[in-house]
Amino acid sequence: MGPTAETEDLLRLHAPQVLGALVRRYGHFDAAEDAVQEALLAAAGQWPSAGVPDNPRGWLIRVASRRLTDALRSEEARRAREEKAAALTSRLASGPDRAPREDDTLTLLFLCCHPDLTPPGQIALTLRAVGGLTTAEIARAYLVPEATMAQRISRAKQKVRGVRFGRPDNWEQRLPAVLHTLYLIFNEGYTATSGTSLQRRDLAGEAIRLTRTVRRLLPDDGEVAGLLALMLLTDARRDARTGPHGELVPLDEQDRDRWDKAAIEEGVALVTRALARGRAGPYQLRAAIAAVHDEAPSAEATDWQEILGLYEVLVRQVPGPVERLNRAVALAMVDGPEAGLAELALLEPELGHRLDAVRGHLLERAGAHDEARTAYEAAAAKTLSLPEQRYLQGRAARLRP
Repeated sequence: MGPTAETEDLLRLHAPQVLGALVRRYGHFDAAEDAVQEALLAAAGQWPSAGVPDNPRGWLIRVASRRLTDALRSEEARRAREEKAAALTSRLASGPDRAPREDDTLTLLFLCCHPDLTPPGQIALTLRAVGGLTTAEIARAYLVPEATMAQRISRAKQKVRGVRFGRPDNWEQRLPAVLHTLYLIFNEGYTATSGTSLQRRDLAGEAIRLTRTVRRLLPDDGEVAGLLALMLLTDARRDARTGPHGELVPLDEQDRDRWDKAAIEEGVALVTRALARGRAGPYQLRAAIAAVHDEAPSAEATDWQEILGLYEVLVRQVPGPVERLNRAVALAMVDGPEAGLAELALLEPELGHRLDAVRGHLLERAGAHDEARTAYEAAAAKTLSLPEQRYLQGRAARLRP
């Protein structure tokens, strides 16, 4: 009998907590992860028939601890094994089935976002260790061969080998890297950068789940609340973003009755409370912008003046090309397409197809159809996402004489 969906959800929930408990007690990130995987496989085979134990996390920790200690002992000669066993004993004063600390998952996140790791390494290790995704699942999500992703994860593990487990002394400085990693994972899930599908719902869902974990452990942090609100308010539009054949539906053409009202309500409440506490950070500002879009009863009723004001504040904090591009769109909606096009002329070409796509949209609104068609075609040639490519090609085709 294979594992049920309920069992799989339970195992995914407890996997990072069990891994955190083992790494905290024993070190040996690689060996601990292997032991946890063996414990998960054992649970998947036994629980559907024998029943879920009263303390599933404790059960997993006991089994994984036995597998880990057996593995460590088998690797060493008798003398080294005795030394390692003595060291392990001193770290197990409370017993192997003691419930892990509440913040083990958060500590794992901080470990996976170690500053020595590259952003791709941080994302891969986070999805593997904290999200519980297999190497094959992560490779499919990022459209790379499984062997390539395995090497990426292996290099990341090597870099964190020997790093003391525990929330780092400068954890406040590393929190932005944790949030940025979760933000990147969500963005890739919400709008895939390549492939045949516009969205990867499992990836976006995993980012929301992990951000909820951080929010639960750091309930008073405004930027954590802002990021979760941003994800919820953005993901609320998910079902309306694609047509019956998977085609892209732009925001102003979406059926707002298909938006997730419960997610919008939760996101608005989160960002409202966060903004009331004091100075707003970038994630809170992005969430506030998403809230203005989501609360508008129609595209025509959107308060673009408020959105432009929020982007003005955001760009002062984060003067990045994407933020400036979005501000140019808001400016065009308030002051006309010519004002937006003037702003686009100041932006860097590193934005790739996004810059051409926005330029095409504003040129079309300005009545410059030939130039708009050229911009749409340039954008379509640059994107690796097939739904975006088809959408842009369709916009260009509508403008042909």
